[in-house]
Formats: sequence, C-alpha cells, structure tokens
Amino acid sequence: MSKELMMLIDQISREKGLPGGVLLDAIKGALLSAAKKKHGGKENLGLDIDEKTFDISLYEFKNVVEEPEDPECDITLEEGRKLDPDVEIGGQIIIPMEFQDFGRIAAQTAKQVIFQRVREAERDIIYNEYKDKVGQIVSGTVMRREKGAYYVNIGRTDAILANRDTLMGESLKRGDMVKGLIEEIRTTSKGPAIVISRTKPEFVKELFRLEVPEIAEGLVKIKDVVREPGERTKIAVYSTTPSVDPVGACVGMKGTRVQSIVRELRGERIDIIPWIEDLRMLIARALSPATIERVGIVEEEKTAMVVVADQHLSVAIGKKGQNVRLAMKLTGWDIDIMSETEYSKIKMEEAEQVFGAGGEGGEAPSEDEEAPVEDVEEASGETDEDAEETPAEVDEEVSDEEVSDEEVSDEEVSDEEASDEEASDETGEDAEDSAEEEPEA
Repeated sequence: MSKELMMLIDQISREKGLPGGVLLDAIKGALLSAAKKKHGGKENLGLDIDEKTFDISLYEFKNVVEEPEDPECDITLEEGRKLDPDVEIGGQIIIPMEFQDFGRIAAQTAKQVIFQRVREAERDIIYNEYKDKVGQIVSGTVMRREKGAYYVNIGRTDAILANRDTLMGESLKRGDMVKGLIEEIRTTSKGPAIVISRTKPEFVKELFRLEVPEIAEGLVKIKDVVREPGERTKIAVYSTTPSVDPVGACVGMKGTRVQSIVRELRGERIDIIPWIEDLRMLIARALSPATIERVGIVEEEKTAMVVVADQHLSVAIGKKGQNVRLAMKLTGWDIDIMSETEYSKIKMEEAEQVFGAGGEGGEAPSEDEEAPVEDVEEASGETDEDAEETPAEVDEEVSDEEVSDEEVSDEEVSDEEASDEEASDETGEDAEDSAEEEPEA
C-alpha cells in the first residue's frame, strides 16, 4: 500500500504541479473520511501517514472520565490505565485500529475526496500566483470563444477576454497569440476567474514599460495615458534626468519601439507628448498634431481658449471631436478651439466697440456703454485676466493699432498748428503794409 501511495502522489504532483505535502494532506483527509464511513460514521477517529515510509496508521481516541456516558467516546480511568498507566481523568487515550480494505463504497468516497481536495489546492495555487499580478500584462493562446468571450490559455488556467474588452474590429481565432492586462480575479464556484482586457489605458502603459527599457529603469516616467481604444492614444512622458529624451526613448531608433506597440494595438495611433508644467505649452502639445497659434487660460475656471490657423482647425478638433476630447482628458482643462479668422473678427468687433464708445463727444463711456464690451469678452472666452495672460502676439497687434492711431492724431495736430502759423504770418504782413501806406497818404 505504501509503495502504490508513493507512486500516486508523485504522479499527481507532476501532472498538476502541486507540492507533495498538499497531496499528502488531501489523501490523508480522503482516507479518514473513508474510515469513518466504514466504521459507522465514528467521529473520534484519526489517521496519520508517515512522510518518509508512507505507512498508514489508523487510531481511535477516547476521553477518560469517571462515569462514561457514551461508550464509543468515553472510557473509565481503570480501563484507560490498562492502555496508558500515566493517564488521568480528563485526558485522552489513543487506541490503535487495524487499517483494512474499505470496500467499494468507501474507496469511491476516498476517490471523490481526493479529487476535491486536489482541485481546491490547485485553485488556491492559481489564485495565489495571479493575485499579485493584477495590472500586469500576460500573453496566451486563444483556445475557444463562447458566451460572448474568448478563453485564453495563460499557463495553469484560462483567462477570460470579453468581447467588449477587445479592440474595435478585432476578431481573434483559435491559436492566435494575444496579450492582455489582468484587470481582476473573481472568485467563483469553479475556481478563480482571471479577467483580462485590451482596452484599458493601463494596457498601453504596460506595453511601453515592457518595450522601453528607460521606463522600466525609471529614467523616463509616464505621467498619464488617455485613450479611445482602437483609434487614438495620447501618452504624456517626462524624463528624470536631462540626458535622456523622453519622447526619443519611447519612439526608439527609426520608430521601432513605438511601431511594435502600434502593431500590438492593431494600428491604433499614438501621440507621445513631453510633459511640461507650463499650462499653455502643455495644452498646445496635447492638441498635437495640430499647430497652435495662441492659448489663453482662466485658471479659476480651468478653461482655455486656443486659436489655430484656419487650415489646422479640423486637425485640432479631430474626427468627431476626438483630438480635443483626449487633450481635455490629458490636461484636465476645458478647451475651446477657434480659427484665426474667427478670433480676428472677434478682436476687431471688440476694438470697434471700445474705440467707438470712447470717441463720441470726447467723453469716457458710461457703465451702460461698457456692458456690451464685457459681453463680447465673455462670448470670446476671455476676461480681464485673460487679456493679461494672452500671448505677446495678441498684445502687439492691439498696441500697433493704438500706436498707429496716435501717430495719425499727432500728424493732424501738427498740420493744424502749421496752418495756424501760416495764417498768423499772413495777417502780420498785411498789417505792416497797411501801416506803411497811411503816412504816404
């Protein structure tokens, strides 16, 4: 019996990848259950298996009492001392029993218990192996598809990849190699269920960590990742050392690193953005590949107005607003985009209202006349604070207009002064002539 038991434990241990001690405990529990069933359901039975020789010993233990109430479980002190001279009231006596064949029913019970214990031990090992890998990438082979999900073999078990967690338009076949991010581990009656995903932003983050050594070593940090699966991803990176270019490290030589990630994502476009603390520069970079002309911000409301060239307006907004939507998620700011033509028109209307209100009758505009100006500024997304924070290009345009107006007014004043001097000279000459003519008369 001991030799067969040894061979059984060794075989199951190799097939299931379970430690020998776990299998020994499972067999011990199974044999004890079978022994209790054979002896009429006794609960005061025990069983041991020697770990070296695999010899099995079955025993019965009874409580030592003065007056036994249950003969199956109790024994008197006198009878107990026949088996153990040192026993006292309240102690236990171990009585060895003969280990015999259990019969067909008991053997079937032992088999079921062994299988159950082995399955439980295997589930515990799988759970303990993967519970600390949540948020990491695993790769496996697609085995089958059923009930709206793919089952991917990742080694000891099959992971579940739901259809909603696959990329847009992605169709996997049996035998395809696929990578996925371990999203969670669910405990079910059939064991732990490992759920993987290919649509989470963390999936792209982990792909870069695997592909770029500088990220794995901590020389380049990933600030944030925003994504619309299957279409576009924006990832903000920065370097912890000045000698390392974060964007160049992620792109790789001739784009080899980022191209491998794009292939894994089935052609998804990736924008790698260098992170910067300057809000205007960050917003401008987040809207890449569009070229930004001006950026105005309102820090209290966390809103920004961005001016782009007319030919770049559609690129800045993106397909169905995708580019600006991802930029807003990446920066955490509400972004309003307008073209250069629209912005110039608004500024001209503001200037006309301001100069028109101030030029009538030479009097300063009243509060009622200034209200439309504030409305225009609010409609254009600017306030007085925005005017102070507007890039230098906008201020120079306004100042040039004001300077040109001042130059015109100065020229007009000089012309008027010159004409007055000429008139006064002519009047003086006429007066001298008239004075000379009077004596002659």
